[in-house]
Amino acid sequence: MKMKNKLTLMMLALLMVAGTVMAQSNHDEEAIKKVIDVAYIEGLHNGGDLQATESGFHPGFNLLIFRNNMLEFLPIYNWIQMTKQRRKAQTEPDKEKTTCVYKNIDITGNAAVAKIELYRSDKLIFTDYLSLYKFEEGWRVVSKIYFRHP
Repeated sequence: MKMKNKLTLMMLALLMVAGTVMAQSNHDEEAIKKVIDVAYIEGLHNGGDLQATESGFHPGFNLLIFRNNMLEFLPIYNWIQMTKQRRKAQTEPDKEKTTCVYKNIDITGNAAVAKIELYRSDKLIFTDYLSLYKFEEGWRVVSKIYFRHP
């Protein structure tokens, strides 16, 4: 009887630990989606708050652009500056908004990768792979590679 009680207690402890890990994973996944939605999709694509973009992207962020069999780097501060200039040059805001579909979020400890698809007018325009780290202030995007769909 004692062995059965010990096994039952061990199983309960394992279930509690697994539940805690899954709850934390769900919390982290939601936090990652929020950073991507606010800082990236709304901030950079849909005319949103660029201060939120600065908060959601690490200052060391680089967009890696694959062109002519070479890699080019676009730091976040340059991307934000280009976005500001584009917005100033626009006579009216874009009517068509970019939407995001989350294909996968893979989290290990304080590191994560999100695979997302970006659509405009129901047309797939980009598949992005965003790398994130969890800092003391929360999840932040640290790099991006992408594929532009024809």
